[in-house]
Amino acid sequence: MSEPERRSSIISSALDRGAHAENGQEDLDGTVEMEVRRLVVPVDGHGGRLDRILTELLTEFSRSFLQQLIEAGGVSIGGLCVRKPSTKVKAGDDIAVELRPTPQSQAFKAQAMDLDIVFEDDFLLVINKPAGLVVHPAPGNWSGTLLNGLLARDPQAAFLPRAGIVHRLDKDTSGLMVVARRRETMDRLVALIAAREVSREYVALAHGAWQGAKSRRVNSPIGRDPRNRLRMAVVDLEKISGKTACTAITLLENAKRHCLVKCALETGRTHQIRVHMASIGHPLVSDILYAGAIAAGLRRQALHACRLAFDHPATQAAMAFNSPLPPDIAGGVAELGLRYN
Repeated sequence: MSEPERRSSIISSALDRGAHAENGQEDLDGTVEMEVRRLVVPVDGHGGRLDRILTELLTEFSRSFLQQLIEAGGVSIGGLCVRKPSTKVKAGDDIAVELRPTPQSQAFKAQAMDLDIVFEDDFLLVINKPAGLVVHPAPGNWSGTLLNGLLARDPQAAFLPRAGIVHRLDKDTSGLMVVARRRETMDRLVALIAAREVSREYVALAHGAWQGAKSRRVNSPIGRDPRNRLRMAVVDLEKISGKTACTAITLLENAKRHCLVKCALETGRTHQIRVHMASIGHPLVSDILYAGAIAAGLRRQALHACRLAFDHPATQAAMAFNSPLPPDIAGGVAELGLRYN
């Protein structure tokens, strides 16, 4: 068994045991069997946070999963239970980790759903995601996500981190996504995205008539909005933590009170297009989180991932995919007197 297969087997075993516990299925002695990992803090981990050290030593599990285990009392140092992820560790500390089921681990279950598959081969999928579909399980959405659908559709997905998902779209953003079907494909796609060799273009319907040059490049860092933790915002990196972010915006059609633009991502930050458009005075139609008023019958932000292009990770063939506007955005564009070709 290869190392990735071994790790996936361990994860699947742990999750299966968690499912038995949740469903009241116990061993004959009345207890649920748990896998216990025993670790020793290396010298270079001295003084580090417990959750960070565990993330480095147990690479098959996410940091948030391990934080939940700590808070649930599933981690001990030198035989003493520790419940704070921020606990400092010392070189040589003996750590025991019980792989208890958490809400996050229970979320990774197969759930059959209809997926709009644009392209498929042995290495990857290209999916046209509808608005309203959450990509990855998270608090408030532990089931019914794209990840759950991928696990049901493809047995290979269980052997991949995040079922092969390499980038995300917001719940209410529709459009194209690429998903890996093999680990080497996933690693290559992640590298291509990091090197900005995957072209991701969006169509956005926004408030306000466009002014000035037809094309504009917004290069503004994005971080958590200090006044509202549910939002992201353009931030000053000297004062607030964040990451660099760049979006190329091109006008497609203009009207007296609205504009239709194409946005090309150079980076992929959370809510990037929505934040950048709002920052230049053009919040997206119906994007109430970023001050976009509801209009043209749209009940979600008017944003659609219309084009995806990259060199195939295995064959190196040039791949390009286009997705037409979904009916709600197409109707909104027409109602506001704009055209989209």
